[in-house]
Amino acid sequence: MTTKTETIEGAVAEYVTAVIGGQLFGLPISRVQDVFMPERLTRVPLASSEIAGVLNLRGRIVTVVDMRARLGLPKNDDGKPPMAVGVDLRGESYGLLIDQIGEVLRLPEASCEENPVNLDPRMAKLAGGVHRLDGQLMVVLDVDRVLELAPDMMAA
Repeated sequence: MTTKTETIEGAVAEYVTAVIGGQLFGLPISRVQDVFMPERLTRVPLASSEIAGVLNLRGRIVTVVDMRARLGLPKNDDGKPPMAVGVDLRGESYGLLIDQIGEVLRLPEASCEENPVNLDPRMAKLAGGVHRLDGQLMVVLDVDRVLELAPDMMAA
């Protein structure tokens, strides 16, 4: 479910790019509500390590998911404050904690490939395909897959 634009070359998908652990990811722009700097994050007792906490964002309670933990990566210790990408799933607000936000990319839908067999399995279970860009691979995050464990994580 990306925003599709028909051009002379064919359908184009738009992605908000993010970097997590040095890897470039793309989130379908149609799923992104906002981008923000998480402040006053409140830890949730007994929640899994993948839940960084909750915060109040413009009057809404947002569950913040640590994407480094979700991908099995070590904590970021470069001293830079994390960013968050706001997404919704079934009326609930979530923030995906990332290292750095990038730009919006418009890519031909036809250039999206299936996950390569050698893609890290932790990434592959959250990926909805890849785009090969100049010198790097952009992994397309499937927001539903990223959040599908959220109710279980909250109960953990």
